[in-house]
Amino acid sequence: MSQNPQETVIHLPEAAHQGTASLEQTLLQRRSIRRFAEEPLTLEQVSQLLWAAQGVTHARGFRTAPSAGALYPLETYLIAGQVSGLEAGVYQYLPAGHSLIKKATADKRNELSRAALGQALLSQAPATILFTAVYGRTTGRYGQRGVRYVHMEAGHAAQNVLLQAISLGLGGVVIGAFEDQRVQTVIELGTQAVPLYLIPIGR
Repeated sequence: MSQNPQETVIHLPEAAHQGTASLEQTLLQRRSIRRFAEEPLTLEQVSQLLWAAQGVTHARGFRTAPSAGALYPLETYLIAGQVSGLEAGVYQYLPAGHSLIKKATADKRNELSRAALGQALLSQAPATILFTAVYGRTTGRYGQRGVRYVHMEAGHAAQNVLLQAISLGLGGVVIGAFEDQRVQTVIELGTQAVPLYLIPIGR
């Protein structure tokens, strides 16, 4: 991924590698949550959620979610509305440096809600994680079968986020109903990255 040298890199707090909730507890408690309290997320919570989504866990660059051929076609974005210590806007997650770069300014939650067929929870949640796919990274090696692999990978990463949210005392839900082109416009993705999954998260 190319980076504009004028883009400011925001280094996230170090992610914790040991929590207080067991895997079994998070699996038992995982539910789709569609209503959120009017409380901001902390930067530490956001850091942990993004690490769970696509964080690097090995010196060779392997991540928290498996990827066919270790090609990593997913790009992860944070749509922040109410995150303590972070201005409202759209941020891209950089796994290698566990950091963010700002891609768009202003609170985009209402626009994102409209792009997702008017689902109000996207305007109410303090933040949403968006997974997009650059299919060519995987289909270049695996052909059309690679499309399936990308979708599998998005599911792996999304479940990581949902379980991590539970361990933090938060809730979320996965949303696949939206207009792709409108989401691309709101998030200013361009045409290469295809939006796959929205995960609004809050308390």
